Amino acid sequence: MALVWTVCLVLFVIAYFFIMAPQLKTKSELAKKSAEKLQIYEEAVDAANEENKKRLAEEVETLKNKLGDYTADYEESANLTFAISRIAAEKQVSSFAVKTSDQVKSSDQLKSKNIQENLIEITFESDFRQFATFLNTLERHRPVVFIDRFKLSRGRQSETEHKVDMDLSIFVRKRTRS
Repeated sequence: MALVWTVCLVLFVIAYFFIMAPQLKTKSELAKKSAEKLQIYEEAVDAANEENKKRLAEEVETLKNKLGDYTADYEESANLTFAISRIAAEKQVSSFAVKTSDQVKSSDQLKSKNIQENLIEITFESDFRQFATFLNTLERHRPVVFIDRFKLSRGRQSETEHKVDMDLSIFVRKRTRS
């Protein structure tokens, strides 16, 4: 009797591993795919809803406006150097010079179809308070001016003005080709 039970048990185990286990695995994979397809279907139905279309359109418009805080239009990019010069004049820094750079950053260069990075080099002389207010004003400028590097060199002992070299970056939306 023990021999019959052992043979039956072995046959049931073999049948389970060769017949039932693959079917259970296939069933779980089909259930997972079905759940994914159901989720895609529900998202499609949800996206077709007019209220959701309006909400998504408003969200896209909001994101475009936020992008405007960080990028300038291609046509406006030339005016940014004048804006920086105007800020320098307001903060009364002396010996101000601005130069747009053709320098290309090797590994950090943007690989974007829509945005490019314009580099600007500026030099001026100021005391520390003027430098701090100028820096603060640049940081609050719209579109955002990124200060990549600055070097503050101490002036002579009798002078209160220090020489400042700064590298700035501005993101510009590339010209759209029609």
